[in-house]
Amino acid sequence: MPFSLPELKYPHSALEPHIDTRTMEIHHGKHHAAYTTNLNNAIKDTPMDSMPIEEILMTLDMSNAAVRNNGGGYYNHNLFWELLSPNGGGEPSDELARAINDQMGGFAAFKDKFSVAGMGRFGSGWAWLNVYPGGKLEIASTPNQDNPLMPGVGGGMPVLALDVWEHAYYLHYQNRRADYIQAFFFVFNWDEANRRFNRFK
Repeated sequence: MPFSLPELKYPHSALEPHIDTRTMEIHHGKHHAAYTTNLNNAIKDTPMDSMPIEEILMTLDMSNAAVRNNGGGYYNHNLFWELLSPNGGGEPSDELARAINDQMGGFAAFKDKFSVAGMGRFGSGWAWLNVYPGGKLEIASTPNQDNPLMPGVGGGMPVLALDVWEHAYYLHYQNRRADYIQAFFFVFNWDEANRRFNRFK
């Protein structure tokens, strides 16, 4: 069954002023749509066309560039939109907050480390906060559209995901990736992050 581009749960303008409307329109309606179409083309008439996206990525032949890039792009962006909210920002709460405090020295220290992961990714890629069984947290980054589900990439399940491809920010922030990363802390959906932490820990 072909994958489809998910509808956003908020208008393209809802994340202003942190993420501008035009970037959201292009990022969701053009880039994510292209990953969706290209993924469907890459898996057509293969056993993968009946698999959920998570299974495709977890069992992926990493030499299959079309599925690696477009399947990664499809999954990563699905997650990305879920982890943003016009009512986001602030700090995590409940179990995730306790895990960040215990394992990373508090929210401020976590924020610095997560920002470094995003800034340190040369070229295009993603920054992640991942959780392992037992509740261990790890900050990581991946190139291009790779993600922690893929074989040999790192492991864990994503709790947070931050897109640091230039298409995610260049219209508004130009080359100021650091400003873009800081802006995302105003729209991160910590309720969804906490739900994912509890699900996968």
